[in-house]
Amino acid sequence: MRGYSAIAQWANALGPKARARFGCRRVKGVYRVPSTFVIRDCLVRIEAGALDRALAAWNQTWGGTDQGISIDGKTMKNAIDEDGNQTHILSAIGHETATCFAQKKSTVCL
Repeated sequence: MRGYSAIAQWANALGPKARARFGCRRVKGVYRVPSTFVIRDCLVRIEAGALDRALAAWNQTWGGTDQGISIDGKTMKNAIDEDGNQTHILSAIGHETATCFAQKKSTVCL
């Protein structure tokens, strides 16, 4: 992501199942993603080592035998939706197993 607003736009584009997996707050049966302000505030305040440990724990839980996970985004050439927005895809793939753990399609520029 390039900036807090882009992260917030990506989060807003998540579907209900992804929001539930991320542990988003549930209000009246709807999962709510954090606002741009909350995302910025968390990222500015978090200690870099703590973030590294959290990402390592996520990798350990979801990565299985993978020593690392690559997160990569692509803009799909000539993939334009009916509103004229270009399609972008974000993927998380295990290094050793080549398993795609997550893939998200979005028209919001990541």
